[in-house]
This record gives sequence, C-alpha cells and structure tokens, in this order.
Amino acid sequence: MEPNAAKATERLETIRQMIARAQKRFGPPPVSVTLVAVSKTFPAEAIAPFLAAGHRVFGENRVQEAKAKWPALRASYDGIELHLIGPLQTNKAREAVALFDVIETVDRDKLAGVLKAEMERAGRNLPCFVQVNIGGEPQKAGVDPAEAASFVTRCRQVHGLDIVGLMCIPPDGEPPGPYFAHLAALGRQAGVENLSMGMSGDFETAIAMGATHVRVGSALFGRRPPAG
Repeated sequence: MEPNAAKATERLETIRQMIARAQKRFGPPPVSVTLVAVSKTFPAEAIAPFLAAGHRVFGENRVQEAKAKWPALRASYDGIELHLIGPLQTNKAREAVALFDVIETVDRDKLAGVLKAEMERAGRNLPCFVQVNIGGEPQKAGVDPAEAASFVTRCRQVHGLDIVGLMCIPPDGEPPGPYFAHLAALGRQAGVENLSMGMSGDFETAIAMGATHVRVGSALFGRRPPAG
C-alpha cells in the first residue's frame, strides 16, 4: 500500500528522530547525516507524498526507471537531489549524468573516464562516491578494499572526478558493524569526507561508525514491490 501524505510525514519524522538519537548516542561525528530515501521500484505516486512532506534526497538503482518517473516529479517539486545507488554501465553514463545529481557507484577506471567525458559534454560536475566491495563478494560491484585509496586518487588526478566519499553494501546475514568500521578507516586513508552506508535495518549502526549518508527504503516506503 502506498503511503499517503500523513503517513509519509510520520515515517520521515520517525527516521529523522532515530538518526538524531543515533548521532547523540554515538558521539559528535558525523556532524550531519543525509537521509537518502531509496525509491527504487516505487512509482511516482508513492514518492510524491514524501516530496509533499518536504523530503528532497532520493536514491534510485536503475537509469531507465529513474528516467521514467523523475523528470515529471522534478517539474512539480523544486530542489530534488537524486542519487544513483545502483551499478552503472558505461553505455548509460550519458543518461545518468543528465538525470542524477550524485553518482554513488563509481567502481572502475573505464566508467570514471566515461563519466568525466559525459559531464564535460553536458557542462555538469557531479559529486561522486567510490563504491567499495567491502565484503569481497564476487557477485557485488565495487573496488577491492585494498585498492580503494589508490582508485580514489586515480579518479581525482587522472580522470578529474569530484570524489566526495565512499559507499558500501555489507554482506547479507553478517553483523554490519565491522564492515562499516572498515569503510570508515578506508575513507580516512583515501581522504574523503563522506561515507554512504547503512540501510533500513542497520543505519543506526552505520551512524555509529561515521556514516554521513544513510540509504533507507523499506522503513519509509513499506514493502518493496518486485522490480520490473
């Protein structure tokens, strides 16, 4: 069931309060935490109540899905910041640069180079995160943790990307804390200020480890419909 405006406001406030409590409980850093509402697989009708409630930062996994719903939503609501949080193929880079405001899934040199070329062509300079395969899982995207710092350096110095942070998805079924702590250590090593980590079930733990961005979907939108 899609949330109405009142339910959207209630859910947003609940998550914001949980974020604020986690920040107070776990110490001063991070100074602020950005809530990225993960709207992948949800239609525009389910997203609109959250926009009406004042939320503006959203995450999508797929370029084509975002293309189908976000231009119309942007026409109705100002100030939207749309994050790409799913894997990106180089042949979708041009559309991604046009659609999104932040790319969180830079994970290889070829993609970094193509993204920079498309940004220059479009006259845009999107902030980017490097995705780290923090659990070393063969089925997941992301750079090897041991290569994260050097890859950030290449993205900046060779490709000219504005790398602002690291992003990860810990392995399912394992305590996420050690993986979040590892990403935080890699972030310090790489000299980035932002860490995108933590989802609906573990974002408070992520905040404890220094998350600056948490990606929350089901706790806001409810049960996710199957992807098309």
